[in-house]
Amino acid sequence: MKTAMDKAAVLIEALPYIQEFRDAVVVIKFGGSAMEDPVHVDSVLADITFMSCVGMRPVVVHGGCKAISRGMRREGIESRFLHGLRVTCERTIRVVEDVIRGEVNPRIVDSLTQRGARAQGIDGDHVFRVQRKTGIDEQTGETLDWGFVGEPEDVDAGRVEALLEAGVVPVITPLGRGADGNVHNVNADTAAGAMARALQARKLVFLSDVPGLLRDPDDPASLIATLRVSEVEYLVGNAVISGGMLPKVSSGVEALRAGVGKVHMVDGRMPHSMLLEIFTEQGVGTEIVNA
Repeated sequence: MKTAMDKAAVLIEALPYIQEFRDAVVVIKFGGSAMEDPVHVDSVLADITFMSCVGMRPVVVHGGCKAISRGMRREGIESRFLHGLRVTCERTIRVVEDVIRGEVNPRIVDSLTQRGARAQGIDGDHVFRVQRKTGIDEQTGETLDWGFVGEPEDVDAGRVEALLEAGVVPVITPLGRGADGNVHNVNADTAAGAMARALQARKLVFLSDVPGLLRDPDDPASLIATLRVSEVEYLVGNAVISGGMLPKVSSGVEALRAGVGKVHMVDGRMPHSMLLEIFTEQGVGTEIVNA
């Protein structure tokens, strides 16, 4: 009886959140090692199915870094990264397309469907219009070129909106098309942020393999539960926000400034972390707020 009462108490706690977020668009970036362990994948996809079943409108933008690396090894291509982004030559972009379109995206769609959600894959290059990413090395002054790597400059969200209206979960590949007509690899954090802005989402959730933003990367107890946009510049300057957290936080800040309601960073390896973050009072990750 106590177990049953505990379950009822959880449902009652979640009820106000279910009511508040009914019909709300939630863009979820699914990536990191959370995509590699079947147990973690099951937990994340169960959460997404739950969200869809209670009337929320989840949109999934997924990564696929490790699957791409495996595909490149099969083709005898060496993986090379520059400032955390994969350098993508003509051979590499063909592998990226094959793996993302042919392996990762269908697997997520099939898994959601098996759990009772209605889901459909969307090729990101039909949605994201990108410009080729370049930069300047601050130390040498040399021009940096990542090859076929793009940054979204426009989002055609019409197809995504149509699927949401039909009660379908869109599952979007991190690809974009440049002005030259070529397909480009897009950082999934950046793609998710661009999609959240285009849809004016209530929430943008980054699922990865870290608990959230930590003041000390080696100390999980140093989790920053709430990060204000006004604090970001200071934390970047003091290297608290660095590495793989930079594109997440940057995309989150841009999304908030463009009207997205709230941004969350949670650990996809924690069972049902997304539900705990959204549907409970305490939460389990880092929320970024526009303050």
